[in-house]
Amino acid sequence: MRNWSMAVAVAVVIGAAQGAAAADIKVINEKAAFPEGPASIDGKLHYVEYGGNTILVWDGQTNKELWKSEGCGPSAVLPLGDGDLVVTCYDNGTIARVSRDGKTVATYDKDDAGNALLGPNDLTSDGKDGAWFTASGPWESAPIVGKIYHLSADGTIRMAADDLHYANGIAMSPDGNRLYVNESEAGRVISFAVGEDGSLSDRRLFVRVGAVDEASGASAYPDGIKIGPDGNFWIGQYSSGRIVVVDAEGAFVKAIDVPSPTAPNLAFAPDGKAIFVMSVDDTSNAPYWGKVYEVPLQ
Repeated sequence: MRNWSMAVAVAVVIGAAQGAAAADIKVINEKAAFPEGPASIDGKLHYVEYGGNTILVWDGQTNKELWKSEGCGPSAVLPLGDGDLVVTCYDNGTIARVSRDGKTVATYDKDDAGNALLGPNDLTSDGKDGAWFTASGPWESAPIVGKIYHLSADGTIRMAADDLHYANGIAMSPDGNRLYVNESEAGRVISFAVGEDGSLSDRRLFVRVGAVDEASGASAYPDGIKIGPDGNFWIGQYSSGRIVVVDAEGAFVKAIDVPSPTAPNLAFAPDGKAIFVMSVDDTSNAPYWGKVYEVPLQ
């Protein structure tokens, strides 16, 4: 997630490689307050509104508010192994634990060393009962203070890596051996080896988005990242309404454009036949109105 003002000319083009026409795009929320951090949970789309301080749930027919916490500035939502949901609160530097019926169960604001969390951002499951999450730091390009944390099922938060240039989207490989993280301000995705003890090592470059996708170019700003059922990496961008797809080696596969100036994050439908794309249309003024799209995959 990143809030800045930009002017972007976006072509309403759904990639030919994807085989979808513009008319196939369905808007499932035409006025969302900076939708972000989506996840398919129990067959329903859950996503947050950064500008609305909410978790919304789309059941295929309507969007309903599940939870609201003023001042949170939520950036992502994810289920934990015990059934609760976990929400990153970017604005107030906390992690909120929320029951499935929308009640706040616990709030965490420090790691196990007593240090504050600065800009908790995106989440991914650790494949067990906990989660990995990023903390980006401030909405500025100069300080390189992004971090990666592990959240255990009992609420213990441990820092696992630092010195990231605005750590943002995060995804775990299906085998659990590597963790992939977007460094938004650097325009790249990096990866780490995950040790049996939960340590991170072998930090390496995975892909520079602008280098593999000419249309994204030097302004590429990778935001969210998901690994699809096809095994490819689907990268959302705040610099354009463009989802870039690369394979496990980082080679360009295809891209999908939506008719909005940003496409920061996405989630796959439970049946894998569509993606839900978060977008922001007004990047200059709170609450940063945008849309949520359903794009069929063919």
